[in-house]
Amino acid sequence: MSNTYDAIVIGLGGMGSAAAYQLARRGQRVLGLERHTPGHALGSSHGKSRVIRQAYFEDPAYVPLLLRAYELWREIEQETGKELLLITGGLMIGPSESGVFTGSLRSAREYGLYHEVLDAADLRRRFPQFTPGDDIVALYERQAGVVRPEEGVLAHLQGAEMHGAELHFQEPAERWEASPSGDGVRVTTAQGSYEAARLVIAPGPWAYDLFRELNLPLEVERQVLYWFQPTEGIAPFAPDRFPIYIWELEDGATIYGFPAIDGPTGGAKVAFFRMPDTFQQICTPDTIERTVHADEIALMREAIATRIPTLNGQFLEAATCMYTNTPDEHFVVGLHPRHPQVVIASPCSGHGYKFASVMGEVLADLATDGTTRHPIALFAPDRFLQQA
Repeated sequence: MSNTYDAIVIGLGGMGSAAAYQLARRGQRVLGLERHTPGHALGSSHGKSRVIRQAYFEDPAYVPLLLRAYELWREIEQETGKELLLITGGLMIGPSESGVFTGSLRSAREYGLYHEVLDAADLRRRFPQFTPGDDIVALYERQAGVVRPEEGVLAHLQGAEMHGAELHFQEPAERWEASPSGDGVRVTTAQGSYEAARLVIAPGPWAYDLFRELNLPLEVERQVLYWFQPTEGIAPFAPDRFPIYIWELEDGATIYGFPAIDGPTGGAKVAFFRMPDTFQQICTPDTIERTVHADEIALMREAIATRIPTLNGQFLEAATCMYTNTPDEHFVVGLHPRHPQVVIASPCSGHGYKFASVMGEVLADLATDGTTRHPIALFAPDRFLQQA
């Protein structure tokens, strides 16, 4: 079998699996390389659920990408028969001056997205599971919901193979080289050497080694996901009664959570989106602490005890994942500043998985055409080189 391809994709997690799928469906001969097994739980794209929303508080520039992401999630559902996207509605909660609330309101107004502004009394009446103080407000958006990350990765991998992609698992890329002429790449693994016209690198928390020559200011942060069994059972937390939510706390930390989507004994998931500084742990994929300790569970209980008190029941389980953050908390997506035949994708600073479907399209555009119609100027890799 030939070791020459149109495109090689390094990393088959959230972004890489979608890129392999989009490239293969365009008729490209694609090789995908992944260091672990399909849909593994050792990186960033796992944990049973991820928030998806349109009134994006991080920046209105993300909204057009989100609108296309919804369309593409439905497309891959239809092609593979997997259920990936569940619309539950969503609440962006916090003090009236909080970034979560004001940023969401800005995006909703700028793009004419359906939304409602709720004061604390409205929030308690509409969603009695929440018990906010009188100074808390919320933005409700109807189109927010849940994406299943493991199933999403597997769906994109299934779609890639259906369109002819060759996928190698448990075969990490050891190094890559770009031709100085800009017309090819070589990727080496323990199993062999592969050549292609284009390369897409989507390594998640393994980004530092593969982007080493750019010296990007990346920081990998350990995250913990928690599941609690509500004290009154899961019925009040069912998806038709309880939305996804993101709640910015008074101290600047932020929690987020989900309806009960994992059956009668599966509880409901909650986590910190931005941790209190004293609990933040910087790590690497090799050094991450996978054990979740009692003081961490206690910190999560403290956050929900007065805000979502009936969620604060039996602790069921916890899992760890990793955010790979940039200083401005925006993505790194675009052509390699020194090698135009190389596309780099992620880190996504902890809020990227919902975009995986559209990022697959963006990465395929960049790999085949060198440009994309999608607005990605905010994510330019060379912004950090310019600062340096």
